[in-house]
Amino acid sequence: MPDLATADVVALTAALCDIPSVSGDEAPLADAIETALAAYEHLEVLRDGDAVVARTHLGRARRVVVAGHIDTVPVQGNLPTRTETRDGAEVLWGRGTVDMKAGVAVALSLAAQLAAPAWDVTWVFYDQEEVEATRNGLGRLARHHPEWLAADFAVLGEPTAAKIEGGCNGTLRVEVRTHGRAAHSARAWRGENAIHAAAGILTRLGSYRPAEVEVDGLVYREGLNAVDIRGGIAMNVIPDTCVVTVNYRFAPSRSAAEAEAHVREVFEGYDVTVTDLAAGARPGLDAVEVADFVATVAATTGGTAGPKYGWTDVARFSELGIPAVNFGPGDPSLAHADDEHCPTDQIRACAAALATWLTKENV
Repeated sequence: MPDLATADVVALTAALCDIPSVSGDEAPLADAIETALAAYEHLEVLRDGDAVVARTHLGRARRVVVAGHIDTVPVQGNLPTRTETRDGAEVLWGRGTVDMKAGVAVALSLAAQLAAPAWDVTWVFYDQEEVEATRNGLGRLARHHPEWLAADFAVLGEPTAAKIEGGCNGTLRVEVRTHGRAAHSARAWRGENAIHAAAGILTRLGSYRPAEVEVDGLVYREGLNAVDIRGGIAMNVIPDTCVVTVNYRFAPSRSAAEAEAHVREVFEGYDVTVTDLAAGARPGLDAVEVADFVATVAATTGGTAGPKYGWTDVARFSELGIPAVNFGPGDPSLAHADDEHCPTDQIRACAAALATWLTKENV
C-alpha cells in the first residue's frame, strides 16, 4: 500500500484493486487499510470484522460520513490493473476500478491529507456489500456500533461518473416454485413436469411492463426479471420441482412491504418465497447539507443530479435518519463488467470536489 498522503490517487486506486477482495475475502485489504490509516495522528481508527472506520475529533459543529465498500464481485481475468487510452482519454482497467475501489481510493487519500477539515469526518471502509443484505458490513456496523455512524450527512462513493445520484431503488429477490411429480423420463406420462409448469412464470415476466416512477423530481426505472432457473435431479427423471429466481428493482416511493405485495400479486397462484429484501431511499436532495454538496460538485465536475437505479447503502443511512447521496468515479453501467474501467480524470475530479467541499466553511 503506498503512502496515502503522498500517493497519486490513481496509483492508489490501482494498488487497492491489485489486492483481490472478493466478498468474504476482504481481510488482506482491510488489514492494509487499517495499517495505513493508523499512521495518522488526527484519526481514531476502529475495526469490526473486515470493516475499518477512521474518524476525526475536531469539535466541529457537524459530522459527515464518507463511506465505501472494499469488496468486489469475483475476478474474471481482469487483474492486475493497467492503464489504457480509450477514445483519447486515459482509463484504469481492471476489477474494482469502477465498483468501487476508485471511490475508496479518493476517501483514503483525503482521510490522510485533510487533518483539519471544516467538518468532522467519519471515513468508513466496509466489507460484503456485493452479497445478500444480511452479510453487509455497513449493516453490521449499524447493529454493533451505531454510534460510529452518527452523522448529519453521508456521502457514498459508489460510481456515478463523477456526478450526484440521489437515493436508490429498492431490491427484492424471490424464488417462485412449481411442483410436479417425479417419474422415469421413458414413462413421462406417469409424472408431472415441474419445469414445463414454469412456462407460466416466464410468460408473466415476458409480458410485464416495468414502471418509470418520479420521486422528488427524479425518475426511477423499475425492473422485474428472472435471474436464475433450476430444476431436475437427473437426465432421465421428470423433475418434480422447478425454481425461478426473480429480482425486482423498485422505486423508492414503494415500501418493502408494498414491493413484496406487488410481486406476490404478479405471481398469484404460485409458491413465492422472499430470499432477500432491501428498501430503497428517496433522493432527499432538499436537505441543506445535500443542496450545498450538490452545488459544490456541480461547480467542480459539472452536471445535474440524477437517480441511482441500483440499490446502494444510501438506503441504510436513510434508515438511520441520515441524508445521503451517491458520488464517485466510474460509469455505473460498467460495474461488474469483465471490461470494467474508469477514466482517471474522474478519479481526480471526485477527489478535488470532495476536498473542496470538506474544507469550505459549513453552511
